[in-house]
Amino acid sequence: MPHPLPTLLITLGDVAGVGPEIVARGWADLVTVCRPVVVGDFDWLRRALALVGSSAVVQRVAAPEEAEPATDRIPCLAGSAQDLGGVAVGRVSAAAGRAAFDFLCSAIDLTRAGRADGIVTAPLHKEGLHAAGLNYPGHTEILAERTGTPSYAMVLYGDGLAVAHVTLHVALRDVFARLTPAAIGDKIDLLDGLLPRLLGRRPRLAVAALNPHASDGGLFGDEEARLVAPAVAAAQARGVDVAGPIPADTLFVRAARGEFDGVVALYHDQGHIALKLRSGWRCVNITAGLPIVRTSVAHGTAYDIAGHGIADPVSLGAAARVAAQLAARPGDQETRRPGDR
Repeated sequence: MPHPLPTLLITLGDVAGVGPEIVARGWADLVTVCRPVVVGDFDWLRRALALVGSSAVVQRVAAPEEAEPATDRIPCLAGSAQDLGGVAVGRVSAAAGRAAFDFLCSAIDLTRAGRADGIVTAPLHKEGLHAAGLNYPGHTEILAERTGTPSYAMVLYGDGLAVAHVTLHVALRDVFARLTPAAIGDKIDLLDGLLPRLLGRRPRLAVAALNPHASDGGLFGDEEARLVAPAVAAAQARGVDVAGPIPADTLFVRAARGEFDGVVALYHDQGHIALKLRSGWRCVNITAGLPIVRTSVAHGTAYDIAGHGIADPVSLGAAARVAAQLAARPGDQETRRPGDR
């Protein structure tokens, strides 16, 4: 018999950061929106519970099906064989980086096998990954590789507005070579496919310009006419409700007022700064295009405050709510409810 709430796997991320403590602090909220099962490390989770003064106990499970989550009980599945005993809070660690990778891969494999409805990830540290010999820019690229997904997008979502990014974790000087009409059109389509599952209707989209004032007719570059406008025209011909290119400073004001549901930003900070200023801790990271549901907090490991028990779990709760909503409307994703296999 299927469970009334979706089963979501909560990865601890880099244990040297705030991941364990936001799970511990936010647990009572998580159990109201899903059947959460932690994929991580028992000892670090127990340490986090003690840090935040929680009386909840850790339930060791070998599979998601064994989990019995409750306000005072946190099911935890061992997601890595790494020895994390020598990891120091707030310090880059190869062991913590490898374990964060293992937690994520375990969760991906379980979800792809239909044993969970989605994944919510706590933050990992990119330097920790690299210290472990794992040369990935972050979660998004690992997810895409492990699921065999060639076309994907990082989407920030908050307060009803979504931003997809054409380029992501690359140096700003490398952005220009990666912008093509095809790349921009791909992100338009991914955002157009994702948002009906959150809004219940087709979205109104817009694409940001690259140059100041959308180049003012070619005075400050030609990328708008040469790259962005053809992508927008092609998407419109496919039936997508999309406008652009629109100067970014104007576009985000108009979107915040409700004129658009989604924005395609051309590079990382163009989208991140605007949406994080607008929605703050309510921001959620969604990976669009995957065959599974994955959301994440929209903040990092916060090494500077890790171990103090003060990290805010609001983004984790928001990520779980969005994941539960996406799991209820799987669309073209392959996610299956565990009880429906």
